[in-house]
Amino acid sequence: MQLNQYQWSGNPRGMHNHGAYVPLNYDRLSRLQLGWYKLVTGGEEFANDCVWLLSQNITPVVRIYRAAPGANPPDDSIRQQWGKYLGAGVKWFEFFNEPNFPDPEWPQHMHGRVNPDNFDEVIKPLCESWLMFAEFMLNHGGYPGFFSLGETSGPGGAIQWMDALLGYMRDHQRERFAKIIDNGLWWGTHPYALNHWYQERPGQPGVPRSTGELNGLEDGWHFEYPYDPYTQSFDPGRTVFGNTGSTPYGDPNGITAMGVAFNQRLQEWFGAGPLPVFGTEGGIYPLPTHDPQQPDPRFQPYDRVAHAEATVAMFNWIATTAQPWYFGMALWKEDEYYNNNLEAIPKMEAVRQLRKGEKPTATVVRPKGPGPVVGEPSFHAVILAPGLDPAWFMDTGRSYWNTFHPIVTTIWDFILYIPYDRSLAATVIAPPDMADSMKKVIQSEYPNVLFDLILTGENPQSVGDVLNARVWSNRRFG
Repeated sequence: MQLNQYQWSGNPRGMHNHGAYVPLNYDRLSRLQLGWYKLVTGGEEFANDCVWLLSQNITPVVRIYRAAPGANPPDDSIRQQWGKYLGAGVKWFEFFNEPNFPDPEWPQHMHGRVNPDNFDEVIKPLCESWLMFAEFMLNHGGYPGFFSLGETSGPGGAIQWMDALLGYMRDHQRERFAKIIDNGLWWGTHPYALNHWYQERPGQPGVPRSTGELNGLEDGWHFEYPYDPYTQSFDPGRTVFGNTGSTPYGDPNGITAMGVAFNQRLQEWFGAGPLPVFGTEGGIYPLPTHDPQQPDPRFQPYDRVAHAEATVAMFNWIATTAQPWYFGMALWKEDEYYNNNLEAIPKMEAVRQLRKGEKPTATVVRPKGPGPVVGEPSFHAVILAPGLDPAWFMDTGRSYWNTFHPIVTTIWDFILYIPYDRSLAATVIAPPDMADSMKKVIQSEYPNVLFDLILTGENPQSVGDVLNARVWSNRRFG
């Protein structure tokens, strides 16, 4: 299969779910402008949700959880559950997750023996079981994901694990693996990028901005670690495989690093590729829930605001700049982002996500709430300030309502749920001492709303006079 034959949303922005059996919040997923949603499931509980996700052009990726699976092959139970998701239209599946971590992925008796050099107990049974999964998926129209590894460095790190697993396929199951390569194989990476990214100062290539200067809507971002100019300036020649004295075991901790390694090995060992790579969990991590984070002292620290700017920049960098085979990433994970009220949430809601291959425009800001009024607004609401009764309005403004038929309400937070491709005019009726507060909660928060203010004054009938004058002149707004 060619890259353009894989079925997916075309939108690289993704999120990892809270976990098995936790209901999905559809409103959140729509507001985040997601193109991917990674589901860890206990069984088939999210099959109906996947129908909705696909209807919204959000591509689900499914891994059915099993406690400490080790290298066990798929059984009839998990095949039946996969069938439910396949029947719902899901194509992207994972089986093994981070087999390079003894705990919690392996039974207790295997701890101490889980390493990429243990051919008989680890590498061979893992690969044989994975082949059963992959061939089941191919036979049912699914895409099997290769082993998602914890992206560790040092002896026995992620590079050595990848080479051991791909090496088994090359040396022992070449024909079976080649068929899978040709018919839907992809690789799930876990790119926890640490602080291995930066934004250049304007006119100063290779010079990172300070934390407080970051702007997710401006150019100059680098997420290609370890191939970025800044890293190459202090360690020339560094690659994901290492190649320098300071990285003898490889350096996988970048957004696309392990994908580079995977596709390079596919080309070298199988004459194939490139194939899609999707980060099934990861992002700019650790999350700055309280204190700034600086896991690598060579790079700038980041606080909550910088994390938000970098997150939206990262996804649009994936769309516009990353290799064509890098399809996106699911942030780890939904509950951590929302429970900690991270600024990245409203930032993702506000910044339009570009599609893969889309060219950036002058601005990608999408203010929350409705879009600008062009000609007639899509909706017209009369919003009454606290203390004003809708029944009073219907008596006072009966002619106005009969003529223009606006929505009449005493609440205004509904504005947040009007999509950007619709517009709103709000006729706000308020006493003078509440005018500023009403402007703040509506006009300042939603600048695209046509804000039409009528003050009640000392005589309540004055509102009726204003509304009747509009009716006589056939003028909806003041």
